Amino acid sequence: MKVNEHIKKANGNTLFSFEVLPPLKGQNIQSLFEHMDPLMEFNPPFVDVTYHREEFVYKKRENGLLERKTVRKRPGTVGICAAIQNRYEVDAVPHIICGGFTREETENALIDLNFLGIDNVLLIQGDTRKPEREFVPEPGGHEYASDLIEQVVDLNNGVYLDEDLENAQPSDFCIGVAGYPEKHFAAPNMETDLKYLKQKVDKGGCYVVTQMFFDNQHYFDFVKKCRALGIDAPIIPGLKPITSKKQLTILPQIFHVDLPVELTSEVEKCSSREEVRQVGIEWAIAQSKELMEFGVPTLHFYSMGKSDSVYAIAKELF
Repeated sequence: MKVNEHIKKANGNTLFSFEVLPPLKGQNIQSLFEHMDPLMEFNPPFVDVTYHREEFVYKKRENGLLERKTVRKRPGTVGICAAIQNRYEVDAVPHIICGGFTREETENALIDLNFLGIDNVLLIQGDTRKPEREFVPEPGGHEYASDLIEQVVDLNNGVYLDEDLENAQPSDFCIGVAGYPEKHFAAPNMETDLKYLKQKVDKGGCYVVTQMFFDNQHYFDFVKKCRALGIDAPIIPGLKPITSKKQLTILPQIFHVDLPVELTSEVEKCSSREEVRQVGIEWAIAQSKELMEFGVPTLHFYSMGKSDSVYAIAKELF
């Protein structure tokens, strides 16, 4: 079932969903299931599966030349989505990224997903490859998420890259797109960022999932501005519980978000990791309750590969 159909079926009740990371190379899928098993108690109608582009390091060989090695390669999102749907009978939502793929490789992945009966995709530009400072598309690949949307919409209309393909069957993907309550870091201002979001929705985005935020006012203001621009797609808030003091600096650096003074003050008072975790849980519960009162369609949690804090939050809410 499509994400927007799940939301409609809920009749105004807030759903629970979360995002998982594919296990690193060398690990098996059981580690992912151990993370997911407890969270299935709360009946998520869909689960997102991220995709992170490979990273490279250069190692010096004995002859003095540098050899490029691929590191941090994760198993294929397509296979993991199939395993999740088979084990849990929930809809898996694969992330499809621009970085690291040609248009042909993207089409092949979409064809596989369509064969597996996967109804939803979340389309994003993806991370900049380290140590590059700016996003560089793959030769023959897409530079922007909006270009990726166009390709999926074409496929939904039965238009494949091979112009000579006869009797092509259309896919029927529900397209999710990303939104940024505190502005995408590369956008010069919020107005420009919202303009590009509207472009993505107008091109075929069916729903929006936001970057994490820790002050609900950012989300409320974001929704108001979106609606004023005519963006009427469901806007799903993304949440992340704080679990360590290091995240006070890491999260703003990586995700370009602000942390409220009240939250950082409480975390800084903590003398143990467990105390920090409890503060993060309580903050996220308060956030969630206010968002549910606002009538959000879904609470979407960035679990970052760990389920204990998200489980404790969901236990209080669902």
